[in-house]
Order: sequence, then C-alpha cells, then structure tokens
Amino acid sequence: MTRHSFTLLLACAPVLVSQAATSDVYRSVLRVEVATQVPDYETPWNSGRFSGGIGTGFLIGTNQILTNAHVVSNARRVLITVHGSPVKYPAKVDFIAHDCDLALLSVDDFKDFETFPTFEFGEVPSLESQVRVIGYPIGGERLSVTRGVVSRIDFQTYSHSRADSHLVVQIDAAINPGNSGGPVVQDNKVVGVAFQGLRQADNTGYIIPTPVIRRFLKDIEDGHYDQYADLGITEFPLHNPAMRKALRLPDDGIGVLITRVIPTSSSADILKPGDILISIDGQAVDSAGMISIGGEKMNLNEIVERKFAGDKVAVRFLRDAAPQDVEITLKPLPWSRMYAIEYEKTPRYIVFAGLVFQPLDTNLFSAAKFDDVTVRRLYNDYVPKGLFQKYRDIVLLTRVESDPVTSHLGDFAGFAVNKINGVEVTDFQQAYDLLHPKIVPEFHVIELFDASRPIIIPSASVNDANQRVAKNYGIAHLENLTD
Repeated sequence: MTRHSFTLLLACAPVLVSQAATSDVYRSVLRVEVATQVPDYETPWNSGRFSGGIGTGFLIGTNQILTNAHVVSNARRVLITVHGSPVKYPAKVDFIAHDCDLALLSVDDFKDFETFPTFEFGEVPSLESQVRVIGYPIGGERLSVTRGVVSRIDFQTYSHSRADSHLVVQIDAAINPGNSGGPVVQDNKVVGVAFQGLRQADNTGYIIPTPVIRRFLKDIEDGHYDQYADLGITEFPLHNPAMRKALRLPDDGIGVLITRVIPTSSSADILKPGDILISIDGQAVDSAGMISIGGEKMNLNEIVERKFAGDKVAVRFLRDAAPQDVEITLKPLPWSRMYAIEYEKTPRYIVFAGLVFQPLDTNLFSAAKFDDVTVRRLYNDYVPKGLFQKYRDIVLLTRVESDPVTSHLGDFAGFAVNKINGVEVTDFQQAYDLLHPKIVPEFHVIELFDASRPIIIPSASVNDANQRVAKNYGIAHLENLTD
C-alpha cells in the first residue's frame, strides 16, 4: 500500500462579482495567530514546548469564526487580524473537533465585526469544476488567493488526528502551510475548508467538504461536541471470482466480506465475521465497499458519517448465503481514541522511586517509539480484539531515572506492567493505588510483561528516593493522574 505524507495547511476564497464586493467579503477572511504549548510525553512533568503559527478563519455567523482544529490545538493565546488592519483581536476556542479537524472561534468583542458579511455554504463541488482558495500562506503577510480545479472526491485519513477518515475533496490549487482553515468558494458559497496538502506532489491540496462541516455545526448546537458514531466493522473487498464462488456469491460486483466486528460496537451481537454486507440504508454496496451518493461513488462509511449517535442504519447482509435485514443503532466507539493524537491534555504519569509509569496512547507511542513486541501487540490489538474490555489503561514503565534504588534497572524501561504486588494492573489510577497502599508491604514487587525478573523496591527506600529524584530532575509533582 502506498503511504502518503500530508502537511496541514490554510486557505480561503470568495467568488464575488464586483471588486467592491470582493474587497468587502475579504474582511470576513481572518488571519488567526496562535501561541501554543505542546506537552512533553518523554519527560511528562515538564511544561512542554512553546511554539506558534498562523492560520486562517472566516465568518459564518454572528461571532462565529470557522477554522481548522489543528490551527488552534494546544492554544494558549489566539489573536484575530482583519485583512488590511494592524489591530489584533483576542479570541477563544468555543468548540473543537479533532476527529474532523474543525473548530469554531469567537472574539472577545464583536462590535468591530458586526457589519462584515458572513459566508454561506454550498454543496460538494463536482469533478473538474473550479474553486477559489483564500488564506494567509507562507511567503507573505497579506491575503493570498489561488484558483484550483476539483480533481478527486475521496474518503481519506485526516492527518490531524491520524486515526479518523472522512470525505475529502482534492484540488490542484497551490495551497501552502498557513492556508489552513480558510474557505474554498464556488458560486459565491463556501464548498469546503482547506486543511492539508500532499508533500510528494506539487499543487495538490485537500479540503474538508460541506457534509463534514454541516455535521460539525449540527453536532455543537446543543453546546457540546460529541464523537462520530461508528459501525464497528472491518470489511474486505470481494473482487476475486474464486473467492466469490467459494462464498456462493453471484458475479454481480455486489458485497464486501465482514472480517471483524469490534466488541461492544454498534454492530456487536448483530453482525459476525464471515457475513457479506450487500446494502446500507438501501444503497447497494459494491465489491470495493463503495456506494453511490449524489451521483458520486463514495466509501460505504459515508452513510454512517452523516448520522449521529442514536440514529439507526438499515443493513442487508448475507449469512450462509441467506439474506437478512437488520436495523443497527449507531453509537460512538470511544476506545478507538487510543489510535488518535490527543490535544489539550496533559500527560498522565507516576514517578515512584525513580520509576516513571505512563498509560499507553498514540501520543506516548509516537514520542517513545517502543520496540517491545508485547507493547506493540497490546497497542495494535487494543480495539480490534477488544482488549479495552479488560484494560481501561495499559500501563507502561517508560523511564528509569538514575538513583541508588534504581541502579541496574535501566533495561526495564519500555515494558508493559503486568502486576503490582501480585495484583493485575488494568487501570492507571489502580496502578497508583497499588503503589501507595494503606498497608505498606516490606517490598513493592512490580512484574512486567516479557521481563526476565520482577522489579523489587524496598518500601523503606521509596520516600528518600522520591525526594532525590524530584530534586535532581526538577520534578515539582510526582504524579498527574488526570489529563
């Protein structure tokens, strides 16, 4: 499989008739300046790295500025600038959706923006149609406008979270870093938000289309953003004639094989591996897992994408060559966030006599690059094989700080914790409680998966070791149990 490397970007673009009208609407395309603080998962007690960046946003309503989530992630300060003005307006993030890379901002005082026009939304642009993109990309300080042609409509991974796939529209406009969050416009209406580009190709950019945007705006109407619902299955295409014959399927190009059903998901106890999914909400599923929406071929998950938790989806499938019809009530799969980069959260950790424990997630996995086979297996199988039913957290020994108590223990860093004082560890708070019991044993015994022997720490040495490690490594707090 070809792997693509994406860069997150910015862009905006109105299409208006007169020069005066165009200049007027440009005021509603705003420069977003952000100061950020990125957590340090390798030394989790540190405050993290300070940084900053420039993005784009645009007005969609009274004190409602739409932009990308990655523009304002981990923000400590957000400032808004109007095209042609030196004034910087303080702003705040009202809603942020990392799974679809969208955010809604507001300024502290909206009175200077009250006469600005607001953008309306259109539909998904058709192939070969032209769009405009406007934003504040690198290469200058002022607003930039580019034209592009829609070259592809697809279902792809959004690079901000690394774990979520949604509808995307590919254009051949020269979108550069700094364009993120700006409007892409066609026929006087916004048809998308520019958000990422392909590093391996010139003049290739991607926009978040309006079905994703509308879902985000609908979701936050109750004052809270909820996670996407998930069907909870993995499907396999059925192109091979021999495979179709073995499954007693006609050679009609319809149906995909369900290879996995995630425990506790929407489809659990309804669908099974080996079932053949042939239609969803009345739309035939072809052998590549595609359906037809609005005359365009799209991934079958696009139907689920446009629904919310509690909504139902009609599914027709074959089991033992016999057709069956069911209604599945959709719900989120919160455990799938194991595979997503998290933002606006501080790392959880425990420092115990120089041993540093952290719960496994993608932020930590990316920072530490674990080599242990068992850690990788626990990470990869956490959702597909339902390990989350047993392990609320997978606790790792990530570091061993130098201290007399921890001498000769450095080789144990990077292993997963199996038991503490004889009790199986399934939760990070539980791990802390086991290390700090009301009745303290003479020795703390920590068993690790794949380790040659357990780690044994004399309880009488823990307090002194904690004080030395805290002083030597500048650790103000020996634990952070909440994110």
